[in-house]
Formats: sequence, structure tokens, C-alpha cells
Amino acid sequence: MVPSERYAYTVARLRAMENRLLDESVLQRLFDSEDLDSAMKVLGETPYSSWLVELKSNTDFDKVIEAELNYVYQELEKFVPDVRLVQIARLPYDFHNVKVLLKSQILQREGGERRFDLLTSLGNIDTDDLILAVESEDYRLLPFGLHRAVPRCILLFEQTHDILEVEKYLDSVLFAEMTKIAEDSGVEAVWNWLRGKIDSENLRNLLRMKRFDMDPSVIAPFLHEGGFVSTGKLVGLIGEPVESWSRDLSFSDIGLTLHHLQEVSDLSSLIVQIEKILDEYISRILYKSRYGAFSPENVLHFLWSKEIETKNLRIILVAIANHTDKEVVRGLLRRG
Repeated sequence: MVPSERYAYTVARLRAMENRLLDESVLQRLFDSEDLDSAMKVLGETPYSSWLVELKSNTDFDKVIEAELNYVYQELEKFVPDVRLVQIARLPYDFHNVKVLLKSQILQREGGERRFDLLTSLGNIDTDDLILAVESEDYRLLPFGLHRAVPRCILLFEQTHDILEVEKYLDSVLFAEMTKIAEDSGVEAVWNWLRGKIDSENLRNLLRMKRFDMDPSVIAPFLHEGGFVSTGKLVGLIGEPVESWSRDLSFSDIGLTLHHLQEVSDLSSLIVQIEKILDEYISRILYKSRYGAFSPENVLHFLWSKEIETKNLRIILVAIANHTDKEVVRGLLRRG
């Protein structure tokens, strides 16, 4: 555990980097843009302008968003005393990349094409190194438990031919590795953030399974231990109407967050809305940390604020590109 006193400089640097966060007025100008060309002109007045010069087409705005987020991750790694606070935030992207490569490998066996274009640079592991490890089947140097997990995934698919089983197993490894980092950090707020992330993922999975009317007996393995709400309590919700989940979980912060569910009756629409609700739940967990001059969790708060910004930016630009109704879009934007 790094002494909190060492974070005084880190917090000062983070305060200085807040000028890279888009304020409400910029997001509103983007929201009001008539087309992508107008939106890109607005974006050109922000820190994102550094990456616009590499843009071949305005429709490739995802590359600009990823480049800015990747820059922020790399900058923080240079001055944060405990780099694991950055690693834990990037770790889900590593596991996303592993899923992409394994699915691509399976598709190729069935005559399809590999989709390296779906990989992201936001993980801890360089994508070229990850591709080489999977292509050569030499996993020895893969960190975060992946040297054992990847060959296990391949064996699991050969036995089950069920990609959902592979994803379920990888998610369990992801949260186990995140738990190790949270333990090693010795920072209570990191634990709280991770427990909130686990609760969020469990509720997403629960809602998806309810939508497909899955048997309660197969639900438990898709839920992860370690959240504020026990998996046993969550499994019990599957037979209840979604509108009652907020009441059943009223003993927890996430239960209070779910009171909006009473306003939505269509499960397909609700799955879209739940993403916003759960993101804002994580934001509330981290919000109080920004007031601590020596708080290590300021690192997670800043990174999460940037993640929320990029999600809002992507929602706005996709909506402009597809001429989506602006009132619908407004309801999807997150509060950081």
C-alpha cells in the first residue's frame, strides 16, 4: 500500500488535467450540431483536436474518442504512485480483447474472417503482443492470470461449443484479478468501486436473462460474488417483476438507484436505460473522493469521469450520424 501522503502531487496533477474534461457547454454545443461536420468543428476546439488530424472520415470518430482516452490512461501511468489504480481501470479492456481474439479464432475455424478491427488499445497489454500470444499459442508471458485462462477457454469451448460458457469463465477471471488488485491497494474506496462494478454487472446479466426468460436454475453461475448485494439475493429476483426490484433491494444503494425502473415496462428499452442508471450509480460511489487532497481514489474518479465523457460523446455523435430524435438521446446521457 502506497502512503496517502504521496498522492498530494498526484491529486494536484489530476486537478490540472481537468481542463481535458469537456464541460456542459461544449457537450450542449455538440448536442445542438446539425451534422457530423459541425460536431467535428466543435470537437476541434477541445483536447480531442489532437487526434482529429488523423481522421480520414468524420464517421471514424470512435478512433478519436479512443485515442483521447488512451492518452489519459498513459499520462496517469507516468505519475500515479501505485500504477495498479490505473491498471484495474484498464483491465476490462484486456479481457474484451481476449474475447475478440478467441471468437475470431473460432470464426476462422468455421470459415469466417478474424476481426482484429474490434480490438481496443485501451487495455494494459499491447494488442500486437496479445495477438502474437494467441496466434502462436504461447501464453506464458500473459499477465493478469491470462496465461492460464486463455488455454482454459480454448479447452472449454472444445468441450461445450458454447461461447457463453467461455465468456462467463473469462468474466470470473476478470473480477478475480480486479479483486487481487483492490486487495493489494489497501484502499477502501477501490474496494467500494469494485463492489459497485460487480453489482452493476450482475444486474445487467440478471436483466438480460429475465428478458430471455431463462430458467432460474442456470442463472447463478452468471453472477459474480463480491458485490454489495449477495448473488443469492439477486437470484431470488428473477421470478419477481422488474418494477419490484427497487423495493426488494431497498437495503442497498443500488436498490435506491433502481427506482427509475418503475417507469419502464418494455424490457428491451429497459436494458438501454439500465446502462445509464448503473453508470450513474458508479459515479455516486466515486464522487465524494474528489474532495480528498491525499485520496488515492481521486485517480479512479478522474478516470471514470473521462470514461463517462467518452460515452456521452459517442452517444451524441452516433445520434447525429443516424439522425436520432434528440429527446431520446438526451435521456441516455450520463451525469458524471
